[in-house]
Amino acid sequence: MKYMNVVKFKVKQEYMQEYMQKAYQHKPFDGMINEYYVQVGDNEFIAVGLWQSEQKMIEARPAMIAFLDTIRHTLEELSPELGVTDPSSGPVMFESSN
Repeated sequence: MKYMNVVKFKVKQEYMQEYMQKAYQHKPFDGMINEYYVQVGDNEFIAVGLWQSEQKMIEARPAMIAFLDTIRHTLEELSPELGVTDPSSGPVMFESSN
């Protein structure tokens, strides 16, 4: 079953260029089918990853965290509890293509 992760975050205005250069490049996460970045505010984004399975996403976590560590300084803290990201994930329950 396909699996999806969704991460909400804010980019510090002065780091937008650096963020875009690093985030918008191909990342070799094994098992990732597609990756999307949605801008939902001036410097607010949602990243969406579509995975072959939950297990593939779990196995890619160390690489995803390592990538996040390269851009962590470009992100605003959302809250002391969350840090710089607000992640969620779950199985894809419906998919439609046009």
